[in-house]
Amino acid sequence: MFNASKNDKPKTLTGQRLRSYAFALLTRRDYSQAELTEKLNQYAIDPNEVAILVTELAEKNYQSDQRVAALTLSSQIRKGKGLQRIKQALKAKQLDAELIAEELEEVDWLDQAYQLKVKKFGEDVTKDPKLKAKQIRFLQYRGFDMDVILKTIARTSEEE
Repeated sequence: MFNASKNDKPKTLTGQRLRSYAFALLTRRDYSQAELTEKLNQYAIDPNEVAILVTELAEKNYQSDQRVAALTLSSQIRKGKGLQRIKQALKAKQLDAELIAEELEEVDWLDQAYQLKVKKFGEDVTKDPKLKAKQIRFLQYRGFDMDVILKTIARTSEEE
């Protein structure tokens, strides 16, 4: 039995065709350098040519790890993700959280967690241990730190 994996694709791209493919990829969405290199190496004959091309695209700002990190941050915050989940997403894109360390510090994680809690569970501060545990698990799954979670579930709407 023959199983064709995605690595069995013929490697045919060099020169201008490789460059065109790189631009085609970057017009659809932003890729980190590592993602772009991996994507191009699937079709390129020479990995050195890919490395040179990706470096050149980064120098000319067609590709920017900083931009990818910032977009990832804003996307993850919109989805209601906490600091730990955002760091995971950056790591998955092979980006360093240091690229957006300043932006990460500016985010009010307590407010983010509180807005998420209110959206899911309402404004009431519960005394029920089962419901408290449920809220804690929910916010932990979303990637918030425990100190932020405990402050969030104890916070009342008057504290805003």
